[in-house]
Amino acid sequence: MPILKPPAIPPSEITPPAVWARRRELLKAALALAGTGAGLTLGRPLLAASPPGAGALEPIPNVRPSPQSTDEPPTSRDDILGYNNFYEFGTDKEDPAATAHTLRPRPWTVVVDGACEAPGQVGIEDVLTGFTQEERIYRLRCVEAWAMVVPWVGFPLGDLLKRFKPTSQARYVAFETLLDPKQMPGQRRAVLEWPYREGLRIDEAMHPLTILATGLYGQVLPNQNGAPLRLVVPWKYGFKSIKSIVRISFTATQPVNTWNQMQPDEYGFYANVNPDVDHPRWSQARHRMIGDGLFAPKRKTLMFNGYADQVASLYAGMDLRQSF
Repeated sequence: MPILKPPAIPPSEITPPAVWARRRELLKAALALAGTGAGLTLGRPLLAASPPGAGALEPIPNVRPSPQSTDEPPTSRDDILGYNNFYEFGTDKEDPAATAHTLRPRPWTVVVDGACEAPGQVGIEDVLTGFTQEERIYRLRCVEAWAMVVPWVGFPLGDLLKRFKPTSQARYVAFETLLDPKQMPGQRRAVLEWPYREGLRIDEAMHPLTILATGLYGQVLPNQNGAPLRLVVPWKYGFKSIKSIVRISFTATQPVNTWNQMQPDEYGFYANVNPDVDHPRWSQARHRMIGDGLFAPKRKTLMFNGYADQVASLYAGMDLRQSF
């Protein structure tokens, strides 16, 4: 999810992502010079091996490797757990790891409704046992111009959607995050219009690269990373990958998306990674890879985040500067 400074929040409470990245890298460098940096993750406070928002982190059995995975080395587990955008638990990158222990990811049920022949619901245990779990090592590109490589565990979203038999009226798929300020303290403030909502075209949702993630690094999904179930669409900016999903709806019309609703000139419905279309406030041509180090140069951003061969055909004939 991207950074925005709504009037309801004092500016001092939202730090620009570049500042946070520099603070973390400076502290890493200082720890390394002092000989005390090995194995530490930088957060607020420094994170232990199992931070408070991580849950039990039990392993997911029978995870299979996937040919869809990139061969790039994954970002460190500590960085993935400790550097998150999840405004339901705070607006700073380190807030979710410190506060997401209030989320209760078991039991959990997802309602599936709308333009389908067999509406119903599915529980997280059925999701974990009823679908083949694969490790999908994907590039993740945030709209804020930073990136990771994440070893997700999950399965194709289309496998779940087919179970509910979408009709010919189902042109889009809408998603909704849990709304519970007791579990998600960030929802007690009007940072965004709650609950968080996202959506895809039906062909995007059915694409084999689009997954529902149930875990990462072979273990169940930590709370701060969207437990127990989140969307992952690797060719789109990260804010499309809605977390802690409780409802999936088939719709005939384009659904409301939270960031697109709030700032339509900055956050489009499609949100495809595109180095040729800048955010109004920064360039998208390059990005900083989390974990690269203080003096590492930014990397070149690839069209569709490097997945153009698989997904470019979805947008044939479209003007991606207008449909951004």
